[in-house]
Amino acid sequence: MLEWMAWTPTTAVFFAVIAMLLLTMTMLEILWPTVARQGFLKITTTRGERLFIALLVTGWINILWIAFTDASQWIALGIGLAVSALILARG
Repeated sequence: MLEWMAWTPTTAVFFAVIAMLLLTMTMLEILWPTVARQGFLKITTTRGERLFIALLVTGWINILWIAFTDASQWIALGIGLAVSALILARG
């Protein structure tokens, strides 16, 4: 059934983390409904919108890292996680 995709441990972790993020966001929305606010992004966003922006930014950081350097991808992941935390907290 899933033979069409090359399932590696990295791929499985990626999808598991995305699933956990979605479940966490759903639970947070049920327990504490989101309030739109404006942070340093200069646009009014909700918690879910900030998560989406953070995922996009992290993806672009990793793509650009691959394009312009041969250094370890873990460094790009660390930078992406730090930027994501900033966006989620203050964006």
